[in-house]
Amino acid sequence: MSVLTTIQRLFDDPPPEYVFEVGSGRLAWARRKSGKSAFDSGVQEMDQDVLAISPAHDNVLRPEAFAQVVATFAPPPSRKRPGAVLILPDYCGRITVLDFDDLPKDTNEQVALIKFRLKKSVPFDVDQASISFFPQQRQEGGKIEVVVAVIAQEILARYEAPFRASGFWPGLITTSTLAACDLMPAEGISLLLKQSGGVLTAAVFRGQILKMVRTVELMEVSPEEVVQVLLPTMAFLEDEWKMKAERLVTCGFDRNLGLDEYLQAETGLPVEPLRSPLGLAGEANAGIQGFLTSKGAA
Repeated sequence: MSVLTTIQRLFDDPPPEYVFEVGSGRLAWARRKSGKSAFDSGVQEMDQDVLAISPAHDNVLRPEAFAQVVATFAPPPSRKRPGAVLILPDYCGRITVLDFDDLPKDTNEQVALIKFRLKKSVPFDVDQASISFFPQQRQEGGKIEVVVAVIAQEILARYEAPFRASGFWPGLITTSTLAACDLMPAEGISLLLKQSGGVLTAAVFRGQILKMVRTVELMEVSPEEVVQVLLPTMAFLEDEWKMKAERLVTCGFDRNLGLDEYLQAETGLPVEPLRSPLGLAGEANAGIQGFLTSKGAA
């Protein structure tokens, strides 16, 4: 069971009215049809210089332009604030999986322990950051693996502000790869290679359980650059965890790159695109499709 599915099952609320996924040069959206669980969807383009995705500095370079794009979806002023899911780029913060022999029961003590582990591995002050975490199922005789998403509070506030100003209530804020967990194969060891805005997320899954995440800026989006990230990741799995990837899953790459064929030739592993019940998951909407799948709305 994936992280997002487990979080969602803690709540009985129906799917929200809107789901937004922010990316470099675009805002993808899905809007629930009136009285139905089905969604309309699309992508609203914006200038490339509106956002600069990074975990280390303000991402919203042109707040007025970003607010203008968000405002095109604003509900009528007289209506109750509609619920919205806000899916942010992976690279605006950090996603990691930490293992612990045990966790204290007190939430404040858990947060303090996680912050201590994060202090030297993130490019911002963890004491001035928003942290979400979820302990995954303990393996028999093993450690507790905790998925952690952390983002500087200032960065998060700048993303969230135009949605609140336009009349939305962001009830859930997550990142693209975490939202897409339910799209991964249910069995075996899979390695997801997901490209967005020149940033590569390499994530290892055992079934739909997240094991490891790396997020790397690419010099260029090419098969050779991807392999330079992939091969050390596969070597780490084999050397440190005695695990071998059984398949590669790709998302967000131009199909004309010939990446899937190149990866299969380099690794000998089967390569498949990331899919949902709605079709192929792309650079703009993988998180949206994953979220809708987790809610049974895809």
